Formats: sequence, C-alpha cells, structure tokens
Amino acid sequence: MDYLKIQDLSSDTGDFSLKNIDLEIQKNEYFVLLGQSGSGKTMLLETIAGLNPCDGSIIYKGEDISLKPTEKREIGFVYQDFALFPNLNVEENIRFSSKYKKIEDAEELFKDIVGFLRLAPLLKRDTQDLSGGEKQRVAIARAIFSRPKILLLDEPLSAIDPTFRNTIMKSLKDIHKRYDVITIHVTHNFREASYLADKIAIIIDGKIKQVGAAKDVLNHPATIEVAKFLGFKNIFPITMLGYGSSSEVYSIDPNMIRVANDGGLKTDYLFDGVVDECMGVVDHYKLFVKVKQHLFFIKVLKRDHDECYANRDSVIQIGFDKKDISLI
Repeated sequence: MDYLKIQDLSSDTGDFSLKNIDLEIQKNEYFVLLGQSGSGKTMLLETIAGLNPCDGSIIYKGEDISLKPTEKREIGFVYQDFALFPNLNVEENIRFSSKYKKIEDAEELFKDIVGFLRLAPLLKRDTQDLSGGEKQRVAIARAIFSRPKILLLDEPLSAIDPTFRNTIMKSLKDIHKRYDVITIHVTHNFREASYLADKIAIIIDGKIKQVGAAKDVLNHPATIEVAKFLGFKNIFPITMLGYGSSSEVYSIDPNMIRVANDGGLKTDYLFDGVVDECMGVVDHYKLFVKVKQHLFFIKVLKRDHDECYANRDSVIQIGFDKKDISLI
C-alpha cells in the first residue's frame, strides 16, 4: 500500500497554478521535490498541508486527508525562513506543540531530538541570538516533536553553514526511519537531491515532469526540458551518430569528450570540428567546437594540454564513446 498518494491534485492561487499532480510515496522513502525558484515547489507543500484550496486527493494510508482541516492532518512544516516564535526560547519553541496536543513519550522524544540535532547547548538561548543554521535545526526539531505523520521541508539546508551542511544532511537522511514519518524535501540543489533522495520528482511550471528513483531521474532525463533543467549539455539529434533509436536526441557530458589537433583519437564516435572559442578557467579550458551546424561544449584539463586551442576556425578532432552518451 502507498503510504501517501497524491492524485490529480490541482490548485490555483490566481498568480500561479499547480496542474494535475500525481505522486506516490512509500514507507521509508526519502522523497525530494526538485525544481527552480517559482516552479511551484513550496505551493505544493502548502497545498498538501491544507493551506491552499485544491481539487484532487491526498490519501494517507487509505484516508483522504484533503477533506480535513490543516490542524487535523498531522503534518509538520519547516519553512525556509524558520518561522520560530521570537518570544520563546529554543526549548520552548521545540516543545510548543505540547501546548495544544498530547505528545506520546514526550520527554524521551525531546531528549532524542535534542541529541540527534545537537541542540543541547542552545536550549535556553533566545532565537534572535541563533545563526541561520541553528534556527533551521530548531525549526526541524519543533516539527518532529509534534509527532507528524508527514514532514514537509522547504529548502531546509539553504541557510545552514557549509561546514555543518553535510552533518545535517546525514541527519535528515535518517529522519523518516528514526521517527516513522514520511518526508517530502523541497530543494533546487542537485547535490542535496542526489545525496538524500530515494525518489525524486521534477517540477517545472506547476507540473510534475518526471518521477522515479533518484539515480534514474538525475542520469536519464525523460525529456529535453528535464535534461536542460538538470544541466545536461550538448543535446543533439541522435541521427548525428548514424543509427536509429526510439529516442530523438542524445547528450554527452563536456568532460567525456576528447580532443586532438593531430588526429589519433580512438573513440566510438569521431568528428572533425572547427574551433569557435576557447576560454581558460582556473584548471581547465572551456572549448566550443562547431560540428556542422552543432556547437559542442567541451572541458579539457590544462594539465593535459600545453595551450588553449586559441586559433579560431582551426580544424580539430573530437570524439567520445558510446557508453558515455545519454539517450533522451
């Protein structure tokens, strides 16, 4: 049974719309919603939480919770801007939900969360005196202490110091198992998504464009639109490679393309190209080479090349192997 199933969910706030969202999340899956700013990520979390009117269904363990008011959905929500209570100290913020509901094994849970998120030295501090990363950890702790069935995290690592981010990511990866909660984590950061996610959904302009196992989505985009969002480069017609395919285009990583100005390359695919531009960047060159009407972007390490291919309009050879292409 799906622990959380979102079916044909749509919401319109006037300025933006979510359109026919379908998602299924299983027990112990860490689910990441990946998209650019303005793509509808936060709006989808708010709609799941009951903060926006919607059509469609949000089914948790067979029960349609879209029919329930926000306070009855048992959802923990951690906003990007923390939303801590300024008149309460850290401990009071964490324990806040106990004011309006009975928390099972509250003291044991409190101690576990404080240790898990390393908050013991901060408990008596005012929230105004905390760093961004400390505030975010408190906000996560407060949400978990309420014992939600569903935990919604809106860009939870955006304000955390890079030196502590890896530690928090490791903690987040265990939250859903440790506290038996479905986790939906919103981000625009591919590295976060790659590390944390069991499953990823790509959202673009209010629509889910691809859903699947993290490795599959990040390495095998289903459409050109998703590929471009994920930063895939060198997207060209598959007919360039001389064989038919059900896929219309392919992509090749700029780092996997080899170059030579004296021939001698031994790769599955070889092309003669014309240098359009070569730019030096720290330890590598960014090389742009025209092959007929197509412009390849190539990265070559400076240590492997004595000088940049700086002579525009000079002919060089480029090549790559079949195993390195991605069919789209």
